[in-house]
Amino acid sequence: MTTLPNRARTFAAIASLTLAVSLAGCHKNPPVVYQPPPPPATGPVAKPASPRSSAAATPSTAAANSTTPVPGVEPIIPPHAKPISTEIGLASWYGPPYTNRKAADGSVFDQNAMTAAHRTLPMGSLARVTNLTTNQAVVVRITDRGPFVAGRIIDLSLGAAKATGIYRAGVAKVRVEAYDPPGRSVDPEGRWCVQIGAFSDPADAVQLKNDLLRRYSTAKVIEFAGPTGHWVRINAQNPDKATAAQIADHIHIPDPAAEPYLVRLN
Repeated sequence: MTTLPNRARTFAAIASLTLAVSLAGCHKNPPVVYQPPPPPATGPVAKPASPRSSAAATPSTAAANSTTPVPGVEPIIPPHAKPISTEIGLASWYGPPYTNRKAADGSVFDQNAMTAAHRTLPMGSLARVTNLTTNQAVVVRITDRGPFVAGRIIDLSLGAAKATGIYRAGVAKVRVEAYDPPGRSVDPEGRWCVQIGAFSDPADAVQLKNDLLRRYSTAKVIEFAGPTGHWVRINAQNPDKATAAQIADHIHIPDPAAEPYLVRLN
């Protein structure tokens, strides 16, 4: 990631920033290109799955249907389920140093489990990801947020990347067919925020946050660190998608490495 050219340029860019809504609270050897997820959710952290005995080593329907990702086991899409969305774009993958860290849904990320990060699909959604070059496919559960790289639509775990032939390529064109989380109702509107970054220099992120707080004293603006940089997040008083999109459209940062992203929170 690159830093903004200098802090003066950052401040000048932020000075021209306008928000059209009121705020209140609001891989080739192989490259690992995942960007940091939103701050971890509060609440208890799921414990990593304990090593399975030889009797439990064979994937089972129960394991596949579990909401806790099991290494090497694909979740099962319910019979007769219809996709809620289909998109085509670039997929990348992530593994170390993220394994055993807390994912955005509160679970512990296991790089060998069939999971993925997506910016806008509901948490817990299932997705069939097909490598359009090799036709290899895998079903994953959405447990994290990302990728925060322009033009990429999904970040697969290392295990899922191997299952789809993306591991060595690093990035590949895929089709993502998404399905509702099994056995759970989904908020159709969702809760949304805008995330800006990544800043290599934490002072740039802090400066952006402080500038926004000075201008919008009732805004909920936070700055947080991820493994690859520092981020600023804005939450609108009404956390609907349209409001968040309007905010993102009115944020202009000169450095393309620090662009705003629309992110679903739930």
